[in-house]
Amino acid sequence: QVQLVESGGGLVQPGGSLRVSCAASGSIFNINNMGWYRQAPGKERELVANIIRDGTTNYVDSVKGRFTISGDTAKNTVYLQMNSLKREDTAVYYCYANLKHAYYTNYNTYWGQGTQVTVSS
Repeated sequence: QVQLVESGGGLVQPGGSLRVSCAASGSIFNINNMGWYRQAPGKERELVANIIRDGTTNYVDSVKGRFTISGDTAKNTVYLQMNSLKREDTAVYYCYANLKHAYYTNYNTYWGQGTQVTVSS
């Protein structure tokens, strides 16, 4: 099976920084892309950032210039560095990976359990 384990969420003051990490493990043949969604109370889940296998990164407009996504392909791990955090960044952050399991023929999307990020004074 495949597991995505997130870490690094927590409470931070406005203007502060946090880094969340997500490590994928299991019988992984190839990862197409990995990234982060978030869901705030009463809002739909939105894609925050992702990184494609070729290194291309994408960000939602609201985090551009503040968040940076990076990956370590050897560790099947993706990081989201969040700077200049705002109250509206408060949400549960979910890691995902679109990957090919070693024993399957198709790419599928797997999800982490979510990590809470709270920006408050």
